[in-house]
Amino acid sequence: MGSSFPAAASPSVEELVRREVADWDDEVVCNARFKAFSGQRSDWEPNFLFWRDLIIKIARHLGVCIIDASEVKNVWFSRGGLTPLCIDHVLREMHTEGDILLKEDLLDPTSGRLYMVLRKVGHLIGISRSWDLQGNLQSHLILKTPLQERCADVIKTLAESHWTSTCIITMGSFQRICKSPDEAFAILSHLCECGKARYFSIKKKDFIEGVKVSLVSASVPNISSLDCDVLHLICTTEKLQQQLDVIDKRWESSRKMALSSHKSGNKQVAYRYIRQVKLFSESRAKCISFLERVEEVLGLIANAESAKKVSEAIQIGAQAIKENNVTVEEVYTHLQDLEDNVASQKQVDDALDIVDEDVEEEFKKLEEELAGDTPKSQTPHPQIAEPVEDGVPKKVKPQESPTSLSKAMSNLRLEAA
Repeated sequence: MGSSFPAAASPSVEELVRREVADWDDEVVCNARFKAFSGQRSDWEPNFLFWRDLIIKIARHLGVCIIDASEVKNVWFSRGGLTPLCIDHVLREMHTEGDILLKEDLLDPTSGRLYMVLRKVGHLIGISRSWDLQGNLQSHLILKTPLQERCADVIKTLAESHWTSTCIITMGSFQRICKSPDEAFAILSHLCECGKARYFSIKKKDFIEGVKVSLVSASVPNISSLDCDVLHLICTTEKLQQQLDVIDKRWESSRKMALSSHKSGNKQVAYRYIRQVKLFSESRAKCISFLERVEEVLGLIANAESAKKVSEAIQIGAQAIKENNVTVEEVYTHLQDLEDNVASQKQVDDALDIVDEDVEEEFKKLEEELAGDTPKSQTPHPQIAEPVEDGVPKKVKPQESPTSLSKAMSNLRLEAA
């Protein structure tokens, strides 16, 4: 498991410790607290409670639920080079009392239903596997209370963007809400253990992982066939949005290259980039159109689910998918077409370092120039999109008149990004 936060954060940790412990600089008090535990539990329990509460408070301030045992001991509470001799004992005791969990203690959210049933039975009859913290003090530890708080934060975040009692998101989206893959695993495990979430996956042409989360006090319902369709549609919207981002980036790059080529007097290259801009604009329009259709279906399903019974929502959702003709084959065919279109423009440099000037003014000049009398021999073929090598365009065939090209330029409406 990766580190939840870097050691460079230690100055802020020191400030937090001083804020929480008013007598942190008191030599006599601190020396007593830093000693190893000995004797009966009643002798060292006050110190144990002090360190347990302080560890949880610092983790809460840092917004983490996963801690590094060695970092807690050697960085968090280091005082003039001295570290608490009792921290190892404190951490082991916290694990014994359930305040600390190991990764091995967590439910595997991707496991099957039989595993979960056997795990619950094991807990009920007291034969669940217990992991010893003795050999894991250098590993990362999960604080139960901050973990529960982070779970509540995740549900709150999801509830802010959903108005239904449950929501379905892709595993990638769930991980992005969390601070790290390790935290995502711990949070999902706890939510599944509490009956607030369910992991599921579907296999179309791609393997898609998703999570269904209850946004209310009730437990999350079982996974239905509609949930699988919704996950597929949500995954599709994410892919379409990614395609839009790529298209927009390449559109802007081609646009700037057209201006740059025009300024340098290389009109044929400018023509070529203008054509790329138009191709990207057409691809973007197709992508947006399909994205709107998918979002319309998701909207119909969400509205039905919020106003009808689950069985009715399934029927309405299935009918919406059928009426809008959003099939699995169409989804992947459309995505493949978009990917092929973008891939065909690989020669466009994604990392152009062109000074951003008054783009609209410059492109207006370019349009005026292109609308002028251009010799027919210099007019490029409309289908050519070969890359430029060493600033010199490859030979093109003059098969388009200046008038038709000027008309095409006039019809091209470019808005500043």
